[in-house]
Amino acid sequence: MQTQINQYIAEINAFSPANADELEAFRIRFLGTKGIIKELFEQFKSVSPEEKRTYGKVLNEFKQLTEAKYAELKEATDSGLKTEDSGLDLTLPGDGFAVGSRHPLSLIRNEIIDIFKRLGFVVAEGPEIEDDWHNFSALNFPEEHPARDMQDTFFIKKNHGKDDIALRTHTSSVQVRMMENGKPPFRAIMPGRVYRNEAISARAHCFFHQVEGLYIDENVSFSDLKQTLYHFVQELYGEGTKVRFRPSYFPFTEPSAEMDISCTICKGSGCNMCKYTGWVEILGCGMVDPNVLENCGIDSAKFTGFAFGMGIERIANLKYVIKDLRLFSENDVRFLKQFQSDII
Repeated sequence: MQTQINQYIAEINAFSPANADELEAFRIRFLGTKGIIKELFEQFKSVSPEEKRTYGKVLNEFKQLTEAKYAELKEATDSGLKTEDSGLDLTLPGDGFAVGSRHPLSLIRNEIIDIFKRLGFVVAEGPEIEDDWHNFSALNFPEEHPARDMQDTFFIKKNHGKDDIALRTHTSSVQVRMMENGKPPFRAIMPGRVYRNEAISARAHCFFHQVEGLYIDENVSFSDLKQTLYHFVQELYGEGTKVRFRPSYFPFTEPSAEMDISCTICKGSGCNMCKYTGWVEILGCGMVDPNVLENCGIDSAKFTGFAFGMGIERIANLKYVIKDLRLFSENDVRFLKQFQSDII
């Protein structure tokens, strides 16, 4: 057995495979389930007890030598040799994986949420298919009120009354559900998709995304609203961004206002985005109308509050200087790849 093992050791030391196939044949011959080492261990069983100690040590050393030789050759093969049958060149670099990117609307949505979370606002969500009460009536839109014409609605079920079912036109419906199902104080934002029957263009779409906010407590004032939104603008667009409030009208707030910021694209000098005024409107806001509070079971003599709402697309337009709203929903990979560096 010793002479036989010595012959195998000499053969192993001299072995140098030309390719991975020869190395695999080496493994099968010496280390396979029916290989030489397995056979030698079977022969070892018949060795006399006096010789087992000597031959056992030799046989184990031979096995360790063979395994070490195979591991060494395997590493060299993986790093430089070529498999003849498959034609695979293992020296070539591997194919890289394409890095994905987050959608710009998701990036802006998350940034808006983070800013308001730092102010103590929580996130609330609701259904996209709503009834007339939550989408209109509870928000001070009486039946046949002209204010309903402000929002062209996709109706699923139209009965000209409280039984109407529609795709929500704003996330204000989530505010109603929150006020109905809880007790003040409330401090929450409501991000989500909304739908309006509008012609698709560079400035409008039949679906878009909003973030609305609601804060109700005792002694909430319009100055609280202004300071909250001013802080939001400075956090999102940077310190020094100018802000102005203009009187406006919304059925569910009184007084109501629209908030403008200095155009981030032209820096106030005038461009298509700001219609050459230097200002861009980014959201509507106001004090919650007492009728809305009463509709939701909240004592308007004790509690006051403010609400605001903004379109995420408009915020993204100004943040990333994107002039065509349709780009957000076309899934053009060339467009989306521009936001790879913003992956968190």
